[in-house]
Order: sequence, then C-alpha cells, then structure tokens
Amino acid sequence: MLMVRIDAVVVERQLAAGELACPRCGASLRPWGFVPRRRLRHADGSRTSERLRRGRCRGCRATHVLLPVSALRRRLDVAETIVRALLAHALGMGQRRVASGLGRPEDTVRGWLRRGRRQAAEIRDVFTRLGHERFGCDLRVEPQSTSLQDALNVVGVVAVAAVRQLGPGPLWHFVAGASGGDLLCNTSRPFPRANADAQAAAHAVTPITTAAHTEGQRAHERPPP
Repeated sequence: MLMVRIDAVVVERQLAAGELACPRCGASLRPWGFVPRRRLRHADGSRTSERLRRGRCRGCRATHVLLPVSALRRRLDVAETIVRALLAHALGMGQRRVASGLGRPEDTVRGWLRRGRRQAAEIRDVFTRLGHERFGCDLRVEPQSTSLQDALNVVGVVAVAAVRQLGPGPLWHFVAGASGGDLLCNTSRPFPRANADAQAAAHAVTPITTAAHTEGQRAHERPPP
C-alpha cells in the first residue's frame, strides 16, 4: 500500500507519469486497475463509496493499493475523526464524551482509544525515528502523564518540523501518511512498513501536505467539535 494525495486526478496523473515510487524497491509504479469499492465515513457523518486505484511496480512487479491520506487502513472512519478522538482522550476526555462530541457509537470510539493506548509506545517510536531521520527534530520533550500523551506530543513536534520543510496541511493527513495508513491498524503487527524502514515512512510523507504550524501547536489543546 502507498499513501497518496487526496485529489484523484493528481494521483492519476502522477501514476501515468511514473512519479509514484514503489515502497518496496523504489521503482516507478504504473496503473494496474482498481480494487473493490470501500465505504468511508467522513467527519460530518456522511458516507461515500471510494474506488481506490492500484499501481504495479515496474521493477519488482508488486502491486500496491493507493490509499489517500484522508483515510486509514482497515478503518471505516476518516483519519480526521480518529486523530481528533485520540487527541481528546489524551487531554483527559472519557470515551463517552469523545463519542458524543464526534457523533460516533461509543463502542467504536472505545475500540480506537483502547488500540491507541496499546500502540502508544510504538506510535511514539515510529514518529521519533521519522523526526530524527527525515526532519532533524529535537525530540527532547518532557515526559507526560500517560503513554498516549507522550506519543501524541512527539507526533506534534514532528508535525511542526515537517511543515517547515513541506508546507501546511491538516494534522491528520500527516499522521495517516507518516504511519503508512497503519495508525490503529487492527492486525497483529501494526506499522509493518514504518518499523521495517523509517525512510519508507519518510517517503510516504514527502509528496503530501503536512500539519500547519498552528494546528500542530493547538492540536493538543482542543476537544473534538
């Protein structure tokens, strides 16, 4: 899987021009059909049926689904909703209030938050490596009261550093792209690509817009709408 821009027209043009690189070997991808449509629930609660593109590597011949940075692997809800839920919970908001504020079922939010707490150390480690190796971050940050707060604090620092190099954009797009779409992935091995090679994670961030400076500063201070 490769994280790409949201604009399908731009992605199609990049794919046709050979501008998208295989996350395995670095050779260019070429168009290779589509995958079955997947449902996606947006922040406002509306749902769409997304038709995702597939690319095939000209070098190793592997095929990859091109997932827009607005989405996450194996999740119905968009990255924005899930990242806002994690931020609110890290600030001390309980799952019931988070679910109410986002308009999502409490059971669904409970699953996100539980997964976030379990993966907090790994999220922190992945973004720490990315910050050091891709953006030259100074990550000597004060320890927080919970592991999830620690992880999201590191994510915020790396996002601010990324925007200085790559330009502004939504925080959740940065998180989705930098995690390879595997943030809170409900499999036995989260972050398979990011753990294997931090440079692969950096490559996923490079072609997309990242968190605005003000978004990175304020993300930990505000609850979901």
